[in-house]
Amino acid sequence: MFVIDNVGPEESLSSSTGKMLKRVIWGLMLMLSVVIYGSHAPLISLCRVDGQIPFSSSSVVLLIELSKFIVSTVLLLIWDRKSLEISVSWRLAVPYALPAILYGVNNNLVVHMQHFMDPSSFQVLSNLKIVSTALLYSICLRQRLSIRKWYALCLLLAAGVFYSYGGIQDLEKLSTDSHIYISLPGLLLMLLYCLISGLSAVYTEITLKTQKIPLNLQNMFLYSFGIIINLLVHLTGSQSSGFLEGFSVWVLVIIVSQALNGLIMSAVMKHSSNITRLFIISFSMLVNGLLSYMLFQLQLTILFFLAVVLIGLAVYLFYGIN
Repeated sequence: MFVIDNVGPEESLSSSTGKMLKRVIWGLMLMLSVVIYGSHAPLISLCRVDGQIPFSSSSVVLLIELSKFIVSTVLLLIWDRKSLEISVSWRLAVPYALPAILYGVNNNLVVHMQHFMDPSSFQVLSNLKIVSTALLYSICLRQRLSIRKWYALCLLLAAGVFYSYGGIQDLEKLSTDSHIYISLPGLLLMLLYCLISGLSAVYTEITLKTQKIPLNLQNMFLYSFGIIINLLVHLTGSQSSGFLEGFSVWVLVIIVSQALNGLIMSAVMKHSSNITRLFIISFSMLVNGLLSYMLFQLQLTILFFLAVVLIGLAVYLFYGIN
């Protein structure tokens, strides 16, 4: 049986142009996310006053969640107005409470782990999130990864370890920050942290993909719970300063950029996968290293360039071989 294609050359050209435009926009979104991830730590450093962070971290996180909710609402009204006719029930919204709770738990774990290990050990071991996320992604979404792709993810893990261990160094502080330690409770908390991180990411992806409603509406559900959780954290925490005290232009840049990155990540998990997210985070290490070198004159070591090579090999193995 033959299929007669009634699409003329003009329609075909228009369709191919539209697909190309979508690919370009998607690529720009991924690149922007890499830059935002990589610039987060340098931006925080630019906010420091006399070596201290002058603002309340809970205030910043709360404003980021609120910004994402407002943008999602505006986009819903502009692009998905028809979805407002859908009868919204608590059954649609409730699944988004779990990732908000898990993210809140992990934020507190990060603080408690600092008592059981040094910052360098935390940076190195936190790369185990790559393994936990990939394992849960493979199991929960029934995505069987080939041995070659697992090897590529292991290269990402190695790149993260090398970079965290000494990819960039402050030569002036190197002699005073060389004490490395980690206790058994710290190791157990780290394993729990990586497990929760992978679980929250994979659960969010499953929820976004299984619900047949617009992404902007899903984001509103997700960020509304984020606002509630972070508001409770802010109100119950010991705040010695005002809500907006210590804010500067750089803090506003952090809020806007992180809100934008959160929206991009939800699109990535909706239309791509957490594996793409892992590669974005890995590439962001390179941006972080280059910005640290340019802004703060930190030294790039051989481990940084080794991480660059490993990430390149990982991308080639995962995406480049048919």
